[in-house]
Amino acid sequence: MGLIVQKFGGTSVADLGKIENIARRVIKTKNEGNKVVVVMSAMAGETDRLIELAHRAADEPDEREYDALVSIGEQVTVTLLSIVLNKMGYRAKSLLGFQAGILTDQSYKKARILHIDTGNIKKELRKRTIVVIAGFQGVDKENSITTLGRGGSDTSAVALAAALKADVCEIYTDVDGVYTADPSICSKARRLNKISYDEMLEMARAGAKVLQPRSVELAKKYEVPVYVRSSFTDNGGTLVTKEDKDMEKEVVCGVTYDRDQAKITVVRVPDRPGIAARLFTPLAQHNIVVDMIIQNASVDGFTDLTFTVSRKDMKKASELVKKVAKEISAKKIEIDDGVAKVSIIGVGMISHSGVAARMFSTLAREGINIMMISTSEIKISCVVQAKYTELAVSALHDAFITDK
Repeated sequence: MGLIVQKFGGTSVADLGKIENIARRVIKTKNEGNKVVVVMSAMAGETDRLIELAHRAADEPDEREYDALVSIGEQVTVTLLSIVLNKMGYRAKSLLGFQAGILTDQSYKKARILHIDTGNIKKELRKRTIVVIAGFQGVDKENSITTLGRGGSDTSAVALAAALKADVCEIYTDVDGVYTADPSICSKARRLNKISYDEMLEMARAGAKVLQPRSVELAKKYEVPVYVRSSFTDNGGTLVTKEDKDMEKEVVCGVTYDRDQAKITVVRVPDRPGIAARLFTPLAQHNIVVDMIIQNASVDGFTDLTFTVSRKDMKKASELVKKVAKEISAKKIEIDDGVAKVSIIGVGMISHSGVAARMFSTLAREGINIMMISTSEIKISCVVQAKYTELAVSALHDAFITDK
């Protein structure tokens, strides 16, 4: 008997008919002799509807109340699935985040899991119950509901799999695995049978929507095998696991893009110690994630500093930076939300030279100007004009994967 955690995303639970399909899949896993824990997202579009309601009620809703509101969607799906499973003759019990023992910090909207008390879950599993848990949510030390950020149900599922020492965490979504590029914009994209934690993490951070980055971080830390599968077919699937020798043969395994980017440039910044810290500390204090950073060479004691943030954080980030820019006597700040990030990822890049040059020359042949560059051992990212996103992805896929 194994222990399997299964997570179902919003499109998989969009209506009662799809929830009944999920119930049949869960029952199949149960009948194979496994203990089953199910993690559910809200119905597709429901969280967005609740967010809209919150902002109609107030321009800047109280964050504690905001989390209490937007967490409601998962309560609907977990109870509906439990009702359906019980109707089909299988004992099931729904648990909200606090009932499942998911303790978080108090960073509302972006809470991080501190600890999971699995006692209640294990008690139900011993009764052969199918345990259905609300994803995306937890509770802080003051018993206030918290949410884990968009895509947080992935994080809930992997964290529960780690805490329960599950044999595998299955992530069911509307695609049948992880692809070398987004199939909707690159017709030559192909599904990967296996991908390393590091590659998947870089792909998730660089814009791939299949898995939430924090979930991959947890999977790597606790060595949880994650299997990405389709809710609508038994075919395909991608295993996210530890790197092995076969993976090293792939120089580049994927091309990703992220249009959720805004570029902020602080012009003519005094080039002296402590200035960068003054600019970025307020952003950190407001939980604004800074992605890429470039500082130009100093001229006459001044420099330009450019960085990227998520578009949703652009307004707040610009307000914070404008205040500091005035204090340090910078000339001005410039904001550009018409940009995108394109990236190539692969563990094989560590041992192959010339990858960056090939990427840059490929973009140059298509007339695509590079605004910013960021590299790691297994990733190279470039910021380009957003209108060239699809062209860049297709050209890079042809250069590194299709023509391989």
